[in-house]
Amino acid sequence: MKRVKKLDPLLFLPNRAKPLQIFIALIFLYLLFTTFEIEISLASKTRFVSVSSLLGNEHQRTHLSKDSNFLSQEASGVLQGSLHRKIMQGLQKVSTLSFIEALNDTKNEASELHMAARHAWFEGKRLWEEVLSVKETENVAENISDSCQHSISLSGSELREKKGIMLIPCGLTLGSHVTLVGTPRWAHWEDNPKISGVKEGERKVMVSQFMMELQGLKSVDKEEPPRILHFNPRLKGDYSGKPVIEQNTCYRMQWGSALRCEGWKSRADEDTVDGQVKCEKWIRDDDSRAEEAKATWWLTRLIGRTKKVTIDWPYPFVEGKLFVLTVNAGMEGYHVSVDGRHVTSFPYRTGFSLEDATGLSVKGDVDMHSIFAASLPASHPSFAPQMHLELLPQWKAPPLLHVNVELFIGILSAGNHFAERMAVRKSWMQHKLIKSSDVVARFFVALHGRKDIDVEIKKEADYFGDIVIVPYMDHYDLVVLKTIAITEYGIRSVPAKYIMKCDDDTFVRMDSIISEARKVDGRSLYIGNMNYHHRPFRHGKWAVTYEEWSEEEYPTYANGPGYIVSSDIAEFIVSNFEKRRLKLFKMEDVSMGMWVGKFNSSKRVEYVHSLKFCQYGCIEDYYTAHYQSPRQMTCMWDKLQNQGKPLCCNMR
Repeated sequence: MKRVKKLDPLLFLPNRAKPLQIFIALIFLYLLFTTFEIEISLASKTRFVSVSSLLGNEHQRTHLSKDSNFLSQEASGVLQGSLHRKIMQGLQKVSTLSFIEALNDTKNEASELHMAARHAWFEGKRLWEEVLSVKETENVAENISDSCQHSISLSGSELREKKGIMLIPCGLTLGSHVTLVGTPRWAHWEDNPKISGVKEGERKVMVSQFMMELQGLKSVDKEEPPRILHFNPRLKGDYSGKPVIEQNTCYRMQWGSALRCEGWKSRADEDTVDGQVKCEKWIRDDDSRAEEAKATWWLTRLIGRTKKVTIDWPYPFVEGKLFVLTVNAGMEGYHVSVDGRHVTSFPYRTGFSLEDATGLSVKGDVDMHSIFAASLPASHPSFAPQMHLELLPQWKAPPLLHVNVELFIGILSAGNHFAERMAVRKSWMQHKLIKSSDVVARFFVALHGRKDIDVEIKKEADYFGDIVIVPYMDHYDLVVLKTIAITEYGIRSVPAKYIMKCDDDTFVRMDSIISEARKVDGRSLYIGNMNYHHRPFRHGKWAVTYEEWSEEEYPTYANGPGYIVSSDIAEFIVSNFEKRRLKLFKMEDVSMGMWVGKFNSSKRVEYVHSLKFCQYGCIEDYYTAHYQSPRQMTCMWDKLQNQGKPLCCNMR
């Protein structure tokens, strides 16, 4: 019998196992490829976007909050660290919300707001491309700096051609002075109640008055410039029935406390300005308002003593008579003299600086013959953000440590508000909740009409990492677009439980607003200083036409300086905007109330009203305080840190 040679079975194993090895290898390659594809997909969703994608490419928007829906729990856990790193590296510096597609709604072709928005968007595209084309070494402010002069003069005809406004490109400095030569017009019949003070049905009054104002730069189109000094002589027509001079300031379209000079010299115990009284006397001695004079007039008459009547100084302005008015910038305030004699002094108010006075406006019942400004500075204030910005690492936005945050705060700001943003960075943005990234805050800034300011905004954004540029040209009626950008950023770029909107002159008391939101935990919420049954103004500066708003009342809405909504409401707003179903209104706080009301019709919203979200200024134990100047911001933060109390700094 032939013996068969026994073979080693291991020799056949490779041949038998070959299909299994190929199968295992294919699975390995498939898993590797799938993982790599997911990584690439996530990376593409978090990168910085190009200008073209900012203006309408929906495929490049980030949807970070929805990524976990198509990843298994295991894959999500494995990729958590990688996803977190990519989110931290890829936070947008420019808003990715596509406005132009949502604004191209044929049903709203006749809407003035939509037309303004489209124009601002395309103009913003042009401005942004110009900013991106600027080289690092290019000095875009050379032509502006060259315009700075030590003295400027205009004739009356030149001033009329410029619509009553003389530009002072570099503002004022200590020792600067402006001289105006003019003639007050004769009084005329006036029936405007805002000027004459008459009530409906009363007889018209004779009015003669004019306004000389030192003004700052406008932040956005259609917003009135800040009044750094409002000097208003009222020859006739004041409600007192006597000639007066009223002086004031206006910050963010909110007037301060007026200083009225009514012909009586300031009291001896009243503060002076550089040693000068605030108001000089121009009333005759025998026209005294003292009770003592009224009580003793009979005694003087009985004994036959004649009282010598003297005129200390007549009212400095006379109808039809030439005057020479000079405004001097002193150490403590502005000093106004007429025909060589001191008349009033107005102390500087917090929130304004001499460099801010980049324009002089004259309007009213006066014929101007000439204006001359001298001893002016040689550097341009608005192209000197280094005056306000402290490029120190401690003021940079902290790195985000969490994929999800509890609260996202979008801060509305204007391009040339360098000082305001710096004050926020140095005050309430230093709170531990922001430093630990439990709360994230970002400024939302649209493009300015001036290229040099836009270039500085981009540099500021690159350094501090806390600015989101909304690429349309800023416009007062289009603040609502920034609000939509805030809601989109707060649910996609930085997925947050709550989204807050505030202004860059709003001081936020962080612990308090977080506590208020947590009280309504788990429910849809809308927190702020609520307005109920407010009616639109049909006349005046804030007039709203019936075409813009046909109803007799606005919906319940929170005042714009500071309010909070839950993330589901923010999702609703962004989704409806992208589907062209979101109604836009030029008053952004009313718009938010309208959107929340619509959301509330299908899902109950908890409305939380609190006066501590202060609309006008600051109140004791505030949650937010509005109209706070940069100095007030840092003062309030110091008091909160050093005294542990929410105290106001009412210094304006």
